[in-house]
Amino acid sequence: MKNFKAYYIIPAPPEEVYQALTQEATIQLWSGEPAEMQPEPDTEFQLFDGSIAGRNISFDTGREIVQEWYFGEEGEASIVTIRLHPHAKGTSAEVRHTHIPDEAYDNITDGWNTHYFGALQEFYS
Repeated sequence: MKNFKAYYIIPAPPEEVYQALTQEATIQLWSGEPAEMQPEPDTEFQLFDGSIAGRNISFDTGREIVQEWYFGEEGEASIVTIRLHPHAKGTSAEVRHTHIPDEAYDNITDGWNTHYFGALQEFYS
């Protein structure tokens, strides 16, 4: 199991980035894929037409999202924490993803950089 941590600058205020990460219609706009999301704890979600699935753990509106991502029958939960901070150029998004299965690590990190936050950066540029 591996962990991943990265920072991304999004050229939009934290409140807008939070909405883009938690509202189905906006997720579909920047990802180009169907999404199921309710910004409420203990709800299931699916992003990128089901490529990412899990359970929402907690939300701090405009500041933080904590989720469990599913990887089959792995023993320890894979937890994603996204923290949004004001930045001179918009928002600094801090991502911590723990307990990523070794065989999925390269795919997951590429996904964060290219399809998830890369797509958000492009959406707001």
